[in-house]
Amino acid sequence: MLTLMKYRVKTLYKALALTLTFVAFFFLSLSALAGNFSAGFLYDQFPLTIGSGERTEILGPVYYNENNDTNQTWAFPPFLSRQMDPTIKEREIDFLYPLFTWINYDTVYRAEFFQLISFAGGDNPNNPTEHRFTLFPIYFQQRGPDPSKNYTAVAPFYGHINDRLFRDKIFFVMFPIYGQTQKKDVTNYNYVYPFLNWRYGDGLYGWQFWPFYGYEHKDVTVVTNTWGNETVGGHDQYFALWPIYFWQNNQINTENPEKVRAYIPFYDLYRSPLRDTTSVFWPFFTWIDDRGKKYKEWEVPWPFFVFARGEGKTMNCVFPFFSQAHNDTYTDNFYLWPIVKYNAIYSPPLDQRRTRVVFFLYQNTVNYNTYTQQEWRRVDLWPFFEYHHYFDGSTRLQVLALLETFYPDNRGVIRNWSPLWSVWRSQRNPNTGANSQSFLWNFYRRDATPDTKKISFFFGFYQYQSDLDTQKWRLFYIPIHSAPRRPQ
Repeated sequence: MLTLMKYRVKTLYKALALTLTFVAFFFLSLSALAGNFSAGFLYDQFPLTIGSGERTEILGPVYYNENNDTNQTWAFPPFLSRQMDPTIKEREIDFLYPLFTWINYDTVYRAEFFQLISFAGGDNPNNPTEHRFTLFPIYFQQRGPDPSKNYTAVAPFYGHINDRLFRDKIFFVMFPIYGQTQKKDVTNYNYVYPFLNWRYGDGLYGWQFWPFYGYEHKDVTVVTNTWGNETVGGHDQYFALWPIYFWQNNQINTENPEKVRAYIPFYDLYRSPLRDTTSVFWPFFTWIDDRGKKYKEWEVPWPFFVFARGEGKTMNCVFPFFSQAHNDTYTDNFYLWPIVKYNAIYSPPLDQRRTRVVFFLYQNTVNYNTYTQQEWRRVDLWPFFEYHHYFDGSTRLQVLALLETFYPDNRGVIRNWSPLWSVWRSQRNPNTGANSQSFLWNFYRRDATPDTKKISFFFGFYQYQSDLDTQKWRLFYIPIHSAPRRPQ
């Protein structure tokens, strides 16, 4: 027993001594930073390949600090990160993104806890010094210098809310017993929502006892906008036993009045000078004559057999085997849906093409500028890699990419999560001739320009560096050889 204890104590001392040796060696090595010190996974500092600035990484993905043009970023992925742009007074802080985020732009701020708890406020031309607090969907509050814009709401009991939830004003008491909403000029009064409703607006009146009967009438009105006076069409709308019967006359007194009659699922029709649609036992048969877009379409039944002919649309679809649809500007095809999906938009200067295999498994998106003849491309093969080719010719490759495919160019994901699994990174900048490659968080790293090259491998134990004149080798951080650079 005593021998076992001595052995354990001896082993502990060895482990402690080895740890202290590595720590001392590490901090002693940091003193050599002025001499392009590199310790790979432990510590590395290198210039950015794309953009200007430099990046410092410590203990692989545990910590990094990056200064790029005007942006300053540091992070402890995935726990904490901060990005600042002093030139526009912008700051973003993430804690376990997207659990908590803080965005600060000059004096305007917004903080969110998983989209459920949020704080917002600050000075801007429209809302001077207003502060909001939300515990979604229970509590809503706003305070500011204008008492008329202050509100408090405790759902579902009682409250006022302004400019939230896609409405200009909201008032409720024991919702859904009573609720009042306003959007632009239309005010809705709801009793036991959605069953009883009355609504009023500019030339508008309507009511409903859902789902049995509903009616709405709107007069023809005139509004003033940037281009002068504009006529807004009126309408008369009824429904009974929703969604079985509809009767509507829309866009009254305009150039394109519309008529809708529906007895779902037996028959429904839409008539206007620009378009006619007729359905019988929808979705079994539908016929469309779109004179505005210049095509005719037959659906028998939708979505399994769809055919269209005309200048505005040509389509042959036998779902799920294949579909080919196109016009002068747009193409939408699929083969063995959802195996292969292809979309294209041609609207100069934009020429966009996108190919997908099994939704997000593989994606290839190309944006081509027909004026400048520059190309932007992104390729994703989830979860293995993502590849970017930018308009200026710069390229970037990352292996692996677990979330980037689903949240493309999401700054929070790039800052807080991408460093954890990007086991291979490769970048090229044709404007400066610089390129870089990194494997296993700088376990192997290579940085090169037309005039210089630097290679670090195995925690920096092996290093090679060259410039226009000389080549240098280091082994275990000790210079072992220096020689003139051979002419290329």
